[in-house]
Amino acid sequence: MQHSVANSIIKLLSKSAAKGGGFRPHRAVAGGAKGAASLLSALQLLGILAVIAWTLFLYMQFSVLSAAVEVVEAVSREGRQADSADPCRGRYIYVHDLPPRFNADIIRGCRKSEGHWGDICASLINAGLGRPLAADPADGIITGEAGWYGTHQFALDLIFHNRMKQYACLTNDSAAASEPGLSNTAAAVFVPFYAGFDFARYHWGYDNATRDAASVDLAEWLMARPEWARMWGRDHFLVAGRTGWDFRRSVNYGADWGNDLLAMPAGRNMSVLVLESTFRRSTDYPVPYPTYFHPRSDADVLRWQDTVRSHNRTWLMAFVGAPRPDVRMDIRIRDHVIAQCKAASSCGLLACARSPGSVQCHAPGDIMRLFRKASFCLQPPGDSYTRRSAFDSVLAGCIPVFFHGATAYKQYRWHLPEEDHLSYSVYIPGDDVRRRNVSIEAVLRAIPPDTVERMREEVIKLIPRVLYADPRSSSRLETIKDAVDVAVEKVLDTVARIKKGEHVDSGRPIPEDPPDMYVTTESRFLTKSAVERIVMRLKQWILGHC
Repeated sequence: MQHSVANSIIKLLSKSAAKGGGFRPHRAVAGGAKGAASLLSALQLLGILAVIAWTLFLYMQFSVLSAAVEVVEAVSREGRQADSADPCRGRYIYVHDLPPRFNADIIRGCRKSEGHWGDICASLINAGLGRPLAADPADGIITGEAGWYGTHQFALDLIFHNRMKQYACLTNDSAAASEPGLSNTAAAVFVPFYAGFDFARYHWGYDNATRDAASVDLAEWLMARPEWARMWGRDHFLVAGRTGWDFRRSVNYGADWGNDLLAMPAGRNMSVLVLESTFRRSTDYPVPYPTYFHPRSDADVLRWQDTVRSHNRTWLMAFVGAPRPDVRMDIRIRDHVIAQCKAASSCGLLACARSPGSVQCHAPGDIMRLFRKASFCLQPPGDSYTRRSAFDSVLAGCIPVFFHGATAYKQYRWHLPEEDHLSYSVYIPGDDVRRRNVSIEAVLRAIPPDTVERMREEVIKLIPRVLYADPRSSSRLETIKDAVDVAVEKVLDTVARIKKGEHVDSGRPIPEDPPDMYVTTESRFLTKSAVERIVMRLKQWILGHC
């Protein structure tokens, strides 16, 4: 192509000379005319040369750009080919081979223990799922053969660890888990420390040094590893299968609750997956409580969704739980919810006792049967903001009713809709319930039937994201993502953003609770004077027009 351009330039010069642009002799003319003609010929020559120069310049520039584009396209093609050849690119996870004192030794022989720790230990069979549920003559669906187990709500450490053993993009090369030469990698390092189990065995009757021992030893072990030095642990994550409050002791003397895992430097650097965030730091990320259902295949999930979708719901609402008269005032709502359920004409109640050894509310079949018969499941806070029952209700296709923003909306942003909360749930301010200013039954009856159907369908869609699939190697979900899949993807995304220098946050509280859509509902439990009713209606009108 370069030769053709040069030939074109030579021809252009030849034509110019033939037309008088050269130095051929002219006939004698008047002096003025001759000078003007010579000047014109010189200007023409300069113009032609200028055009030639610009043509060469532009040609060279476009040649370079074209070559660069070809190189970029070639690199892009190679990158796409590499990505297609390696589907784990940017998804590799390296699992630390921890000394057994940090996991296996904690649960070895623990079934001989008593009390709270003994209850957890007794359920740590079948990779943490617990005992398979026996077939119930009243319901042939919820059985061990169908993936139902007596899973303890604090068994997540073991369940998650076993699920990570199934992860498709594990690597034995810790360097591959960081890939420092690739800016788009999002790989991470998993730390299989059984933090929740370690808490459970020491949270009563031990001094602080004993309760912190495993966490301190783990920090020292990790910080001596080369994987830690790459990002000072900010690409590491672990699972502590209890609420974040259990790992953030408020004082360092006496018998105060919990240990200091999340307050230690190592705990502050790692991403820690907990059942409930404390909102005090940006590194504890809430994930769902374990439920009783652990499907082995996509077909198991789809079959259960069809079951709850078609079930006949004879109760308007339902509640499962025990009173909580001794909790702090801002979440002291449950007793009032129980009272309203008892007084309502269509509320199924499974009341529980808090006495040691009580088996009430620990029969998965009874809980799931009740929730499947109800359109709405009441979920007030308990000992803390969150509760396992909220996920049991979602699993049953029962629309959850929340009374505090931190029970779900300010938690679980990875697994529940982050914005349109009222598409799958109902929100009634707990303050109104506690002050007896609202009738829960009246609120729920005011929701149109077609809206209830839409909300239930949204709940059913959420089921896969809040359950933990069977973690044993003989089974695996193929196209459906469970709670572990969602959490791992979010961890990888978080680490990728950290590597890019972005500030990440586990989810500080959203600035305000959802709107109270049903504020106009009056209480059925207090007789109000005419003045009180007028004041209430005026207040509601002001709130509705501000």
